[in-house]
Amino acid sequence: MKRCKTKLILPALAGLTLLTACEQTAETAPNSGAANAELPNGLTVKEQVEARQGQLKKMGKAFKTISDQLKAGSPDLAQIQAAAAAVPKEAATMIDWFPEGTGPESGVETEALPVIWENKADFNLKVAALQDAAALLDSAAQTGDIAAIGAAFKTTGGTCKACHDKYRLDD
Repeated sequence: MKRCKTKLILPALAGLTLLTACEQTAETAPNSGAANAELPNGLTVKEQVEARQGQLKKMGKAFKTISDQLKAGSPDLAQIQAAAAAVPKEAATMIDWFPEGTGPESGVETEALPVIWENKADFNLKVAALQDAAALLDSAAQTGDIAAIGAAFKTTGGTCKACHDKYRLDD
């Protein structure tokens, strides 16, 4: 009889252990405390990182539109102007996208490197350079001069690259 009880109890304990592990939620999983911590802006760290990534993807889409149109035989000026107008609007609050605690240490997947927060003054200067260049790109686009747009686009892209080279993983 003892042997039979042991055969039943051990699998039951193993099953309960597995169920307990499966019930682990994002709030109880390791490293999720930081991801679910609320920031002063009311977002959780995870929500902030996701919002930041969304904003950066919008900017990337605008850049792709401009790039594709500049490469086209007959660029669509209306598409370029709309995309160029979106870039400074998206970049206007970029410094706020990187609050303390939203780096890799949070446990949330991000390509933002810790050096952003270690050298915040330089990072902020690079963001300001992007914002300035984006405003000039928008101005150039509104003139309709394709050569001026191309030059402003190259300058703006250079500000992106300068930041990505130092502050972004795998770029």
